[in-house]
Amino acid sequence: MTAEPAVPRPAATVLLVRDAPGLQVFLQRRVAGMAFAGGMTVFPGGGVDPHDVVDAALWSGPGPEWWGERFSADPVSAGRLVLAAVRETYEECGVLLAAGPGGAAPVVPEGARAELVARRRTLSEVLAAAGLVLRADLLAPWARWITPEESPRRYDTAFFVAAVPPGQEADAHTTEAVEAAWWSPAEALDRWRAGEMELMAPTFRTLQEIAEHPDTASVLAAAAAREIVPVIPRVRREGDEVVVVLPGDEGFEVAAGHLRPGDLS
Repeated sequence: MTAEPAVPRPAATVLLVRDAPGLQVFLQRRVAGMAFAGGMTVFPGGGVDPHDVVDAALWSGPGPEWWGERFSADPVSAGRLVLAAVRETYEECGVLLAAGPGGAAPVVPEGARAELVARRRTLSEVLAAAGLVLRADLLAPWARWITPEESPRRYDTAFFVAAVPPGQEADAHTTEAVEAAWWSPAEALDRWRAGEMELMAPTFRTLQEIAEHPDTASVLAAAAAREIVPVIPRVRREGDEVVVVLPGDEGFEVAAGHLRPGDLS
């Protein structure tokens, strides 16, 4: 008897971008022993937490209804995705998409990030204590990817894009990654082709998409025009090239659900 596919858990990931000059994106290589995507190079992100509950008094920018329309989700779920995106970005790389009175750069007490990671405080509690509001307008929707059915751990992940706010720097201070750095999308793809980087299909496809853009402004303009359609990807090799295969494409049923170069040779 074939087991039923696992139910995807809602999650959020953020393409954190900057001009250095030229477009760069922040990538992390996950700890090899992690249950999901161990050893893979990914964008910051993670699952929606039970405490990711929207507080309208701590929210600035497009509301949950707007996000629900973009991600084909109910407003409550969409608001929680935005909250998770902001929380995970702060937890994993120290960039806080929030603002103080009058749009001032966010300042939080020392130790607040560690308390958030340890789940001793919620993001709403951190924001309220520091007199901050979440800046939903600093995020833009990019895509929605669902883990293939054969995976024992599945996620229904909203992909956001955000430029690093002035005065903030992304770091590698997270226990979930062994290294983190800024990459040009083209260079990251070259490293994958050389077998020096492992990418899941959504990461690979997203890097291909943003590699077409010269700078952050171009990526954000493209995000505003994108239609978000949920997809469950697979991949296959065509000669020396690896292509992402979507439902309805030729060969989808026999394609793989991962992107380890050696597995596809």
